[in-house]
Amino acid sequence: MASTIKVNNIQNQCGANIANKCGSTITLGASGDTITLACGASQTGFGRTGTVDWDTTAKTASFTAVSGTGYFVNTTSGAVTMTLPATPSAGDIVAVSDYANTSVINNITVARNGSNIEGNASDLIIANNGIALTFIYVDGTRGWKVTGAGKEADKSSVSYMIATGGTETTCGDYKIHTFTGPGTFTVCTVGDFGEVDYVVVAGGGGGGQNRGGGGGAGGYREAHCSTISGSYTASPLATSTSLPISAAGGYPITVGGGGGGAPACSPDTTTGSKGSDSVFSTITSTGGGGGGNRDNTQSQPGGSGGGAAGGSPPADSGGTAGTGNTPPVSPPQGNSGGSNNPPSQPLNSAAGGGGAGAAGGNAPPSDALPGGDGGAGVGTQINPAVGVPGPSCLVYFAGGGGGGPNDPGPSGSPTPQIPAASGGIGGGGDSGVGFPGPAGIPVRSGQAGTTNTGGGGGGSASPGTSSNGGAGGSGIVIIRYKYQ
Repeated sequence: MASTIKVNNIQNQCGANIANKCGSTITLGASGDTITLACGASQTGFGRTGTVDWDTTAKTASFTAVSGTGYFVNTTSGAVTMTLPATPSAGDIVAVSDYANTSVINNITVARNGSNIEGNASDLIIANNGIALTFIYVDGTRGWKVTGAGKEADKSSVSYMIATGGTETTCGDYKIHTFTGPGTFTVCTVGDFGEVDYVVVAGGGGGGQNRGGGGGAGGYREAHCSTISGSYTASPLATSTSLPISAAGGYPITVGGGGGGAPACSPDTTTGSKGSDSVFSTITSTGGGGGGNRDNTQSQPGGSGGGAAGGSPPADSGGTAGTGNTPPVSPPQGNSGGSNNPPSQPLNSAAGGGGAGAAGGNAPPSDALPGGDGGAGVGTQINPAVGVPGPSCLVYFAGGGGGGPNDPGPSGSPTPQIPAASGGIGGGGDSGVGFPGPAGIPVRSGQAGTTNTGGGGGGSASPGTSSNGGAGGSGIVIIRYKYQ
């Protein structure tokens, strides 16, 4: 025989309601109480509220979803498939979120597992970064309906790139990584923007010897977009197309060394050595061309070309300038070295190496004049703490080396000493100085390009029995982006 208990209230020993019926409303528990079903018990009739319990261990491999659960899916290392529950019941609910904002590269596939998705008998592909979707099973016709969807770009907050490597500094909301030698730019989180700006400068070319041409500057490449790296003055060579960073991981950095200067007493056909390339991801800047030695030497091409050597007419016309922006890129990474004079001209000094901002200065028309100055480099504010300070708070890189002078008379003659040709702003080395004069002033070798500017080395003076061409300066890689 069934028993019946008729009460309006059930209270605990302290007099607080555990269950209460008032009219047609039944209240379980009192304010502040927690109502818990016993372990193993189940509920029916209450339905879900349209929410899920999130599994906070991100999925990195394919899996089958369970109703009532939301999943973070991490596709950094590859595509992942989430299979929906088999034989679902009305009201079943599943959610998914792109954990690392990488599903545009490695997609998330939502496999239907025999049921329709939005009325279609096909799987759903998630191919947008940062998207989150909620699926509720309705019936056999529509199947799983998407009731909630959001994209990373729709969030009120913004995520930023997180990366390490090189010497790290900040400027307002922007972070700068400076590499003065080989290293790795390691991206931990790509963020909403997924792009960086950069300056990539190659090593400068070495100067020639004995009326040697100035070394060409290392190739200079820059990108600047104010959205990515802020408002500052960039060089005239900067492109507005930033470099995409599509996935977290390590991006190796190569910083090119400067080329060696031509040594004293080297053969006339010897040039200064070419600088080495600098590389960041898909961006390669080419090493500067070496300057030529005296007489009929072809100066080297490169990011910027080496300057032509001095000549000894009528037999020798001097060298030919090295071409810049070789191989060609757009915007150009540098300029050609300066040219020599035709064979009819007297014995003469050498030409300057090309710089990122201008061609090298041409050789002079007479024997008592300095060589051509090195071509000017270019200035930027991407990182004011490195480079050669210049006008308007800019720092300069990739100046060409100065061309070596001729010795216009025998040692001990009263002819005044010929001054050095100047290296281009941006680290170009000055040329050497000849030794004529009653005091027997010694020959000075060409000066080296400045370290981490990509400046070309200066050419040495004539004669070349005791002087060397200057070495090129090493390059640099600078990366900048918004980090907060």
